[in-house]
Amino acid sequence: MPEFLFRSDFTLYDPKDANLAVMWAFVLYRILGGVGVGMASAICPMYIAEISPSNIRGTLVSFNQLAIIVGQLVVYAINTVIRKLLGSTEKEIEERMITIGWRRMFVSEAVPAALFGILLCFVPKTPRFLVMKKNEERAEAILTRINGPSKAKQILNEIKDTIKNEKKEHLFAYGVTVVLVGSLLSFFQQTVGINVVLYYGKRIFQAATGSTGDVAMIQTVVMGFFNVLFTFVAIFTVEKWGRKPLLITGSIGMCIGMTVLSILFFMNNYGILALIFIIIYTASFMMSWGPICWVLISEIFPNTIRGQAVSIAVAVQWTFNLIVSTTFPPLSEWSPGFAYLIYAFFSALSAVFVFFMVPETKGKTLEDMNELWASRSKKNKLPY
Repeated sequence: MPEFLFRSDFTLYDPKDANLAVMWAFVLYRILGGVGVGMASAICPMYIAEISPSNIRGTLVSFNQLAIIVGQLVVYAINTVIRKLLGSTEKEIEERMITIGWRRMFVSEAVPAALFGILLCFVPKTPRFLVMKKNEERAEAILTRINGPSKAKQILNEIKDTIKNEKKEHLFAYGVTVVLVGSLLSFFQQTVGINVVLYYGKRIFQAATGSTGDVAMIQTVVMGFFNVLFTFVAIFTVEKWGRKPLLITGSIGMCIGMTVLSILFFMNNYGILALIFIIIYTASFMMSWGPICWVLISEIFPNTIRGQAVSIAVAVQWTFNLIVSTTFPPLSEWSPGFAYLIYAFFSALSAVFVFFMVPETKGKTLEDMNELWASRSKKNKLPY
């Protein structure tokens, strides 16, 4: 049985004493945590989009991605500290990482999770939800706090008109294209390979730069710092430049970063140059596809199908997260250069997809999405 089984007091089981019941408990709680993360990843950007003024919606949804990246940076730093405290030699540290180090890393997750749960008790319901539940007075009060009295009444009337004219519509009521675009945004956000770098950063840095475990962990922290820095680029430019220019720019930067990294691995030319192009790649993602994909997924769908469509888009995202992250280890064992070339190809393809298929949503209200996709559906003469 695996060595990672443990008692509630965090003392080790002898592998001989381990049993299937403990193994299934471990799997059960991992699945439970995954369900929580999946729900939060879908609902958080959708909630922010519904409650935000249209002129700063992109910025506020981008802060959701910033929070995720800052959290990852904190985790990199905490894991580096935990690793340092496990021993004095590389061999001792690696052995204790298998037995106790990863446990401390898991326990550290409980603090932000509990804080998140407590703070949610103070979050108001969205105005659109309140209007649907016939609580217009409360909806107007929340809109007034966010937008001011005069603007609040205008938005409230728009919401009421939209809901009044809504009928129960099926998922493809506005055509297949809108659901396809949302799903492909999620597909490309994963197939460009970002979570390979985030999940296997230490391994990649060790292979690319020949660094030891401790140095590779520090390099991962440096990468996390640049991730945070370039997420701010998206926050400050998304409402000025728009969604499409940022996505296309990021795709080009990722393609360059992964292409050069692939060439370096094919030439067996590792070192500081590989580290530089890994950072170029991740920086390009964080200023574009990291936050902007979530912005578009939260705002691009018409009101009547938003809940269903967002759920599908997020399911596509986590599915390809799993596929990409589980295929990287065998691919990297066979040929790291070929693996990075695949991610470069999808980065280039993502730019083409955005240019031809993704509409610009800067400055549009969520209610405008109904009209945008209805007109596209009519223009394409779809039978919906």
